[in-house]
Amino acid sequence: MAVLNKIRQRSLILILVIALALFSFVIGDLFKNSTAFSGGAQDVVATVNGEDINRLEFQQKVKNYQDRVGPNQTSTQAMNAIYNQELRKIILESEFEKIGLSVEKDEMRNLLKTSFSSYPEFQDENGNFDVNRLNAFISNLKDVQPEAVPLSNFQVNYESWTNNEQTIATNAMQQSYYNMIKAGVGATISEAEDEYFADAKTVDLKYVQIPYATIADSTVKVSKSEIKDYIKKNEKKFKVDASREVVYVEFKEEASKKDEDAIKANLRSLINDRVEYSDITESTDTIAGFDSADNVENFINTNSDLKYNDVYLRASQLPATAKDSLMDLEVGEYYGPYKDGEYFKLSKAIAIEQRPDSVKVRHILVPYVGTTRADASITKTREEAEKTADSILNKIKSGTKFMDLLELSSDKVSNESDGEIEMAYNSSFAPEFKAYGFDNKEGAIDAVETSFGFHVIEVLDQSNFNKTIKLATLADRIEPSEETLQDVFNRMSKFEIAAKDGDFNALAKERDLTVKPVTFKELDENIPGLGSQRPIVRWAFEEDTEVGDYKNFPIAGYGFVVAKVVEKNEEGLMNVEDASVTALPEIRKEKKAKMIREKITAYTIDDIAKNQGQSPRTAAAVTMNNTTLSGAGQEPKVIGAAFGLSEGKTSKPIDGSKGVYVVEVTKINEATKLDNYTSIMNRLNTARKNTVQNKVYQALEEAAEIEDNRAKTVY
Repeated sequence: MAVLNKIRQRSLILILVIALALFSFVIGDLFKNSTAFSGGAQDVVATVNGEDINRLEFQQKVKNYQDRVGPNQTSTQAMNAIYNQELRKIILESEFEKIGLSVEKDEMRNLLKTSFSSYPEFQDENGNFDVNRLNAFISNLKDVQPEAVPLSNFQVNYESWTNNEQTIATNAMQQSYYNMIKAGVGATISEAEDEYFADAKTVDLKYVQIPYATIADSTVKVSKSEIKDYIKKNEKKFKVDASREVVYVEFKEEASKKDEDAIKANLRSLINDRVEYSDITESTDTIAGFDSADNVENFINTNSDLKYNDVYLRASQLPATAKDSLMDLEVGEYYGPYKDGEYFKLSKAIAIEQRPDSVKVRHILVPYVGTTRADASITKTREEAEKTADSILNKIKSGTKFMDLLELSSDKVSNESDGEIEMAYNSSFAPEFKAYGFDNKEGAIDAVETSFGFHVIEVLDQSNFNKTIKLATLADRIEPSEETLQDVFNRMSKFEIAAKDGDFNALAKERDLTVKPVTFKELDENIPGLGSQRPIVRWAFEEDTEVGDYKNFPIAGYGFVVAKVVEKNEEGLMNVEDASVTALPEIRKEKKAKMIREKITAYTIDDIAKNQGQSPRTAAAVTMNNTTLSGAGQEPKVIGAAFGLSEGKTSKPIDGSKGVYVVEVTKINEATKLDNYTSIMNRLNTARKNTVQNKVYQALEEAAEIEDNRAKTVY
């Protein structure tokens, strides 16, 4: 609605300006990417180990994927899913080719038998798989291509069948490939023994910790060159993808107080009859108001942004801001207009009743093909199920006991409780099922259809009666007026013009606008608070977009933002400033460790503790597999060093995570050897085999040559 209003507001000149801008953008983009006319890179989504992923084929696969998953994923998420799928396929297939792994014709037939043996089309008279019927089916598909033929509950053509065959073959090769690797992965008896002693053998320690915090950060100077050296030594830690730092201000299309007052006034005007001139009758007509409406439901549905809700509501089901006032209404009284989320509402009490908060019913369920949770044994059509339910109902009404017919119910869970079900008014049951229990009196019985099939329901008990109210509510969505929309557009335009020669932050401050920073990568999609905003990301990464450039972007259902690029970070190592956040504390820690080691002159734990102003500590039953040191936290290097000492020996200073340590082993508690370590070896085998598949693919992907053009072609 807001977007349409803006379009109507723009003048012809503005429309021409926009059209020219779009034309310039398209033409400029074509010339900037010369391959747009001739094909080439623009048609290649990515090149993986020398094999191209074609853009048109890729987009078709994305479309097919979106058709399958529906609107639950964004376009970018769908493209990422297909990209990862294609990437995995090419990487693995190149490995299969290297080792000569393939699926031969006979093996393919066996795979098809495994996949389709349950299909009636491929079974003989005895229900056994018939390869001749499979061959005939495939031959027929080839003859009638590209036409589709039915198979079970779906349609298939020759192309989709061959694609499916390829998928089955690929999956089989993948399984064979991973199985071969798993066959070479395992653990030895020696490793199992080490694993056992890492848990069973313990040591008791006495230690002193000199925390790094005993030296103030301000006394440890770190130069830029030292940070650079640290980055080079730890390149993997500081490698980053290309990114852009952007700041933006928002111009929200929100209803003003004047707009809200107009909405409330409009709701009030609907209460009484009004006289309006009709162009059709060329006379004045009296339009019935809320007070005199003959059909309340029709009046609400005609004049409200929310449809009439013909239900009795409890206090907890009413808007929190108006709950008490609404519950105090008498029949015929109004309350409002009041604000409830995105709407202003005007409510009129239609009826008041004492209704139960909980009911007990019993039922017999007769499902039919296609109903929720109907399994393969259900064969009744809807008409047959309805006829069965009516027959059951008539028998009960004629005197047959409900319990005597319970065996006809498909609800085996409730059958264990004599078909009885207890419900609260806010329980999650099928709406029609729940409504029958609450809207009828005790003893009522009837057949009711829900998504599960037909139910024969009898109301057994109703309890906890409380006041409920039925409301007729006129709702008007709170939206900005055309005047407000034009004002927002004008304010955004003036800001953008002023930003050409002015300071972005200062201009925002003058206008009480909040400058929001955001950093994103080239393939990112979401901007916090704004949702999916690929146009902003694409613009920020365009070759012609420089630091300091700014641009406005319309945000559907929101308004506008004016964004400015403040920093361009290219792929590679972090710059010194960004890396300092991580590097500086680590370099300081290294320097502090050296300073602390130089101050340690004593040799015993007690003397060192005394000289350094610390207290000696103890830790009992420390194991190699548990790297938590009692009183100090996670200290793997310290515990590892301790297990390298003999009983009674004291370590040299150890640089730990939180300080420098000196450790004395006061006792070694040897573990009893086991007669057999097979169970531990089997456990290690299983754990390692379970991680093989992901680790192997990760290694293959890291080793692959990948040229990713997604940002330039389809994103």
